[in-house]
Amino acid sequence: MTPNLVCTHLWEDPDIHPTAWVAPGAVVLGDVVLGPLSSVWYQSVLRADIQRIVIGEGTNLQDGSILHLASDLATTVGSFVTVGHRALLHACEVGDEVLVGMGAIVMDGAKIGARSILAAGALVPKGRQIPPGSLVMGSPATVVRSLDLTEQGSIRHWAEKYIRVAAEHRARFEAEKG
Repeated sequence: MTPNLVCTHLWEDPDIHPTAWVAPGAVVLGDVVLGPLSSVWYQSVLRADIQRIVIGEGTNLQDGSILHLASDLATTVGSFVTVGHRALLHACEVGDEVLVGMGAIVMDGAKIGARSILAAGALVPKGRQIPPGSLVMGSPATVVRSLDLTEQGSIRHWAEKYIRVAAEHRARFEAEKG
């Protein structure tokens, strides 16, 4: 198994909360802040070489996700967010309790409002503003409808599930290390 790679930026070291988990094979480079109980899964890359990446509490970045930024725009992901496999977040803001579907792309300056669902494969173009509580689909992404309160409330469930799964993975790898 490839060990995870946590690299020092020319000016900043990653700030990884002790309860956060970075999977083997993931890369966390530069000015990255990982909040409590957050997780970065296998083969994901967080490259903060020219700006900052901030990940909130209980957020999971699933396998193969890529987070990067622009020289004038950081990438910020709120708390209890689920970022699906192979999603790409570039110089954008994602609010609290958002589900970013597998393979979705969020481009520079875009903002995803809290408690929204971004469908798998959706492309949120540069600068697009998504209101809180939205269901977003397509390429380019459009708001299909507002989520009801039950749907909005279910989003956090996925993040909480990944907190438990990350704890299991961490325990397994720590046991193997001895």
